[in-house]
Amino acid sequence: MTATATAGHIPPGHRMRRPCFRAPSIIPGFGLTFGLSLTWLCLIVLIPLSAVFIKTAGMGWDHFSSVALSERAIAAYRLSFGASLGAAFINAVFGLMIAWILVRYDFVGKRVVNALVDLPFALPTAVAGIAFTSLYADNGWIGQYLEPLGIKVAFTQFGVVITLVFIGLPFVVRSVEPVLADIGKDVEEASASLGATRAQTFRRVILPAILPALLTGFALAFARGVGEYGSVIFIAGNMPYETEIAPLLIITQLEQYDYAGATAIATVMLIASFSLLLLINLLQAWSRRRTVD
Repeated sequence: MTATATAGHIPPGHRMRRPCFRAPSIIPGFGLTFGLSLTWLCLIVLIPLSAVFIKTAGMGWDHFSSVALSERAIAAYRLSFGASLGAAFINAVFGLMIAWILVRYDFVGKRVVNALVDLPFALPTAVAGIAFTSLYADNGWIGQYLEPLGIKVAFTQFGVVITLVFIGLPFVVRSVEPVLADIGKDVEEASASLGATRAQTFRRVILPAILPALLTGFALAFARGVGEYGSVIFIAGNMPYETEIAPLLIITQLEQYDYAGATAIATVMLIASFSLLLLINLLQAWSRRRTVD
């Protein structure tokens, strides 16, 4: 070793190599677990979805457009996606309110209310559909009082929205609740001590912190509503062009042994759902970066 190197001087043109150290993994066997995860994801998600696209690609454009882009199909898409978006917006408002009450306040029967939030997860969807139909029919417990007022819920698009609100509520509440729990009351007290009103505290302190979780709950509720079938068919009435949902139209094609037509409708729903969920995820990522900055 030369004197210059001994003294710590690096000769001109000499490049030092950085020591190659691999950060230790928290979970051992990263390569094995990563490979198994990708394999499982391909088997459960990618291959079935690819089969839908391959089946649709085998049919001609005329058959595709006559089934998947027909006036009846477009009406079904409009109801499925429109009702799901409307129900998701309603759940975003009232789900946030319920999560706020469960986190911020203690009251008698809190555990019962907390359990009721998870009821749509455990209740079979067909049971929910039958229950809502019985309640809101013209001779039902609630429908008999709404019918003289000219308000009809069962077998209408309004009834579809109400059912999807019931189905999607837990997604918003359970997504927002842990984030609200992490935001202590001291944050609100500090904001109030600086002269902020309650509305300003919520708008400038609470809402930016919970917005990513709220968007996540919104996306989950929307995705559940788009694919919901069991609870909606009972209260919708299933009238073509009016109260027929897209999943029911897929079942109708299968009953007619038109498997290509069913996959064509499923492909349109898949592309539309993925596009909307991608947009929501981009908004969620933008909200997180804005909060960090």
